[in-house]
Amino acid sequence: QVHIVESGGGLVQPGGSTTLSCVGSGSIFNLYRMAWYRQPPGQQRELVADIKSDDNPSYGESVRGRFTLSRGKAKNTVSLQMNSLKPEDTAVYYCKIEGILGPPPTDAFNVWGQGTQVTVSS
Repeated sequence: QVHIVESGGGLVQPGGSTTLSCVGSGSIFNLYRMAWYRQPPGQQRELVADIKSDDNPSYGESVRGRFTLSRGKAKNTVSLQMNSLKPEDTAVYYCKIEGILGPPPTDAFNVWGQGTQVTVSS
C-alpha cells in the first residue's frame, strides 16, 4: 500500500537544469530515508543523493556541487535540483524510499519508483 510518484526528466541541453520530484504515500508511519539512484545505459545503478531524518543530504562524488536534494515540509517528498548537466548524467533516475509501515508502526519497507529518463544532449 506504499506508492511512489516520480515526476520530471526529459531532454536537457548540456549546462542546463531540471528538477526531479518524488512523493511517497500510503500506509506509512514514517520515512527515514529517501534517495535518488541512477543507471546510465549499460552501466550499474549508482547512488546520486540521499537524505535521512536529520535532513542533511549526501551526494555522490560525480554530482556534488551540481545537484541539490531537499526534503519537503511533509517529510514524504524530495526534490532533486540538477544544474550544470553533463552528457554523462544521462540515465534512468529512480527514487527509493525507506521507512516503517503504519500507523501503528509495524514493518520496515523499501519501495522503488518506476524510473524516469533524463537525457542530456545537444
